[in-house]
Amino acid sequence: MWTRELFGTDVYHLLAAFVLYSVLGWLVESTYMSICNRKLTNRGFGKGPFCPIYGFGAVACYLLFSPLKGHNVALYIVGAISATIFEFIVGVGMIKFLGELWWDYNDKPFNYKGIVCLESTIAWGFYALGVVHFVHAGINWLIDMVSIQTGIRLIVATLALVAVDYAFQLIKVLNIDVHEKKQYISDKCHRWLERIMPGR
Repeated sequence: MWTRELFGTDVYHLLAAFVLYSVLGWLVESTYMSICNRKLTNRGFGKGPFCPIYGFGAVACYLLFSPLKGHNVALYIVGAISATIFEFIVGVGMIKFLGELWWDYNDKPFNYKGIVCLESTIAWGFYALGVVHFVHAGINWLIDMVSIQTGIRLIVATLALVAVDYAFQLIKVLNIDVHEKKQYISDKCHRWLERIMPGR
C-alpha cells in the first residue's frame, strides 16, 4: 500500500506530506492568531496541533498545480481561485454539520458571509506559488530524513491520535450522550438476539 503510486507520488510521501502540512498549517495560523489576539490561540478543531484543511489543501495544490510550474501568473490565478472555492465549501460544510466556523472574515473588506474574503484569496495565490516552487521540496526533504519504517509508524500514530482527538471533539460539538448511545445500542442488540434466539 505505502509504495503504491497516486498522481506520480507514492502513498507514503502523500500521507507524510499531509501530516506535516497539517501540523505546519496549525503552527502558522495559531501563531498568527495568537499575535492578533494577544493570547495563545489554538486554531485547530481538536486539542492537538493539527489542521487537516491545510494538509488536504497543500497536497492537492502540489498535485494539481505543479504542471503549471514555470507559468507563474496562471499558477497564481488558478491557485487563488481554487483555494477560495475549497475554503468556501469547507466553511459551508462546517456551518451545516458542526454549527460553527473556525474562522471569521466578517471584519475583512470584500468578504462573503464571513467565509471567504479578498485578502485570503490574494494570499492563497502566493501560497500556491510557495508550495509548488519551494515548500513541497522542503517537505519531501524532511520526509526522507527518516527511514520509511519509522515514517510509517509516525504517520499511523499521529493519525490515530488525531482520530481519537477529533472523535471526542465531535461528541462535544454534537452534544452526543455517550452513555445514552451505549444503552440504546445495548437495547437494540438484546431485541435482535431475542428475535433470532427466542427464549434464550
